[in-house]
Amino acid sequence: MHFITSAFWAFLPTVLALYWALRVHWRWQNALLLAASYFFYGWWDARFLLLIAGSTAVDFVVGRRLAALEAPRSRKAWLGVSLAFNLGMLAWFKYAGFLVEQWVSAWASVGVTMDPMTMQIILPVGISFYTFQTLSYSIDVYRRRIEPAQDVVAFATYVAFFPQLVAGPIERATRLLPQMLGPRSVTETSVRSGLRLMCWGVFKKVVIADSAAVYANAAFGEAGWSGPYMVVGVVAFALQIYGDFSGYSDIAIGTARLFGIRLRSNFRFPYFSRDLGEFWRRWHVSLNTWFRDYLYIPLGGSRRGRGRAVFNVAVVFLVSGLWHGADWKFVTWGAVHAACFVPLFLRGGNRRPEQVWRWSDLPKTLWTFAVVCFAWVFFRADDMGHALDVLARMGQGWTAGDAPDWKMPGYEAFAWALAAFALLEWAQFRYGVRWLWRRAWRGPWVEAVLIAVSLFFGLRQASQEFIYFAF
Repeated sequence: MHFITSAFWAFLPTVLALYWALRVHWRWQNALLLAASYFFYGWWDARFLLLIAGSTAVDFVVGRRLAALEAPRSRKAWLGVSLAFNLGMLAWFKYAGFLVEQWVSAWASVGVTMDPMTMQIILPVGISFYTFQTLSYSIDVYRRRIEPAQDVVAFATYVAFFPQLVAGPIERATRLLPQMLGPRSVTETSVRSGLRLMCWGVFKKVVIADSAAVYANAAFGEAGWSGPYMVVGVVAFALQIYGDFSGYSDIAIGTARLFGIRLRSNFRFPYFSRDLGEFWRRWHVSLNTWFRDYLYIPLGGSRRGRGRAVFNVAVVFLVSGLWHGADWKFVTWGAVHAACFVPLFLRGGNRRPEQVWRWSDLPKTLWTFAVVCFAWVFFRADDMGHALDVLARMGQGWTAGDAPDWKMPGYEAFAWALAAFALLEWAQFRYGVRWLWRRAWRGPWVEAVLIAVSLFFGLRQASQEFIYFAF
């Protein structure tokens, strides 16, 4: 089920009404949330419910066994069960086709033609998110950082909680599971903040992301854009993916607050970053901290010398690229970030404490944004050949000549909305979210304006599916 659909806006009030009616029975609330989450996820394809149910069952049993065993070899074996099931499931649905394709290409390069059996593998929505969430639970139980869940319904609700199920934030059992194991308080403050976050997220998605998508799709399509217009298209995609993904996160976090549940923040104004280290502390925070805690540190982190630390950093970025999809363009996207991050890492700049942003930091911010946009070319392109073509077109057509038809219908309204969005983002970044929301944005008029503007844009343009549904 899509957040920006009439089905969701009928589904959510129904679930909320039943949930609030059960406010003195938190176990029944869990059962309701679990049923609602499975309904929400099964809306796409009910067959996918077998996968999430299987992952839930495996990790619940693994957690119980890890707590009951003391022998290191037995405990590693049970952890291996969780790793094999979750990573195997992820590998099959995301990478099987890619590996077969590379195998055939490798033989073709030496003159051997192969005709492998082909099959259509459908990628389950959100599989990269909930497998990482269940894996972190098993690993934390193995490390004895948390006690295993005893309540299977609470654990299943932790895995399948519908607001963040298909595109994050990726929650940890240490944070979300305890909220499923007792009564939750729904207050006027949590409802107000939740509704405001949802409205802000819808605005980001419908007004910013979907409008920017029109320009990005034209630039990366067959419109013949080049030079400065191609740069506009690449920047448009940077706006699209930020508005799209952070908008989803805001809706998810806001929706959870209506149920008295708090999810972690996933974006902290990343395009105001002054270097790539700061950017990766602000972009998709839940995934980046997951890789830090469950990949970078286990590989040795920075404890085994500078050379090994650089290797570990490179592995994290390359795996991050592969996490997004089985394609060389994603590997290249990760490699570009690794190549630009390593020099900063070697001089210790990635650990620089964050200070108040000043106007003297503007050149650093613009340079960081330019590097991020360059990498986005590989992320957005259809394949590596397409990415190289886009980069080539960015370097062409800077002399006077015929301009493409880049002024899309309604571009004036989008320009004003984008200016207002940039100003509000800047105010939140510079002065703090609480300052803006609690002092400057008083009264329900804020939500009314955001909804009105979102409806205005939503009725004028086609809705785009959330980008991260593909991962």
